[in-house]
Amino acid sequence: MSNVDQAMRDIIARQLAQIEQEEQVRIIYACESGSRAWGFPSQDSDYDVRFIYVRPLEWYLSIEDQRDVIERPISDQLDINGWDIRKALKLFRKSNPPLLEWLQSPIQYDEQYSIAEQIRSLSPLTFSPKSCMYHYLNMAKGNFRDYLQGEQVKIKKYFYVLRPLLACGWIERYETMPPMAFDELVETLVPAGTPLYTEIHDLLRRKKAGDELDMEPKLPAIQAYITDQIAHVEQVAVGIEGHVTVEIEALNRIFQAAVQEVWQ
Repeated sequence: MSNVDQAMRDIIARQLAQIEQEEQVRIIYACESGSRAWGFPSQDSDYDVRFIYVRPLEWYLSIEDQRDVIERPISDQLDINGWDIRKALKLFRKSNPPLLEWLQSPIQYDEQYSIAEQIRSLSPLTFSPKSCMYHYLNMAKGNFRDYLQGEQVKIKKYFYVLRPLLACGWIERYETMPPMAFDELVETLVPAGTPLYTEIHDLLRRKKAGDELDMEPKLPAIQAYITDQIAHVEQVAVGIEGHVTVEIEALNRIFQAAVQEVWQ
């Protein structure tokens, strides 16, 4: 699955190579993280590139805390941000949902080393249904509150409430990390032929076709689903289990091996 043409892939590759040179790092993994990876891009959607990088050994031996994020707002269309491997592993141990999504992104730009796959293989051990469900619930509630109140609403924002709520539904049903693809969540969790299914598919068709989705009247089936699902997930999240934390020694081994593999 990919909706990134070769010309844009070449631009992204050049920007990543420039970051490596300017920052003296090695990028071990880079992917798409936004609406393109979720499967509901507009024709003019941004490219949200996220990456994990490794610095030379000496950087990790400093007694001072140093910045562990690289941010490059290249243009209105291209946004590139990355995390240092040590920061990524600390967040991975806490079942950080954005990082878990990066690792399963269907649009990958770079994976030259074995490190991302080593981390990916441990994902089932560190996945926390509770923390991930609260992450998606809070995302849905925030976007619902900010954009979908009143008779006229920012209609494209429905996707940014529906996807996290469907992710919560996936976690409740399967107790695994939900898939990135919006289509897969809809087809699995929304009964075909229902008003909700019809409204979602019509909205998705319009967004992909490039229709101007701005202020419009509320969509009744989607609006009712959101209201009911938020209330439901708030109840479910309280009782859902946490997770068994992956052993810190396993992550230390990945970190140490990453520095050696990249800079050998």
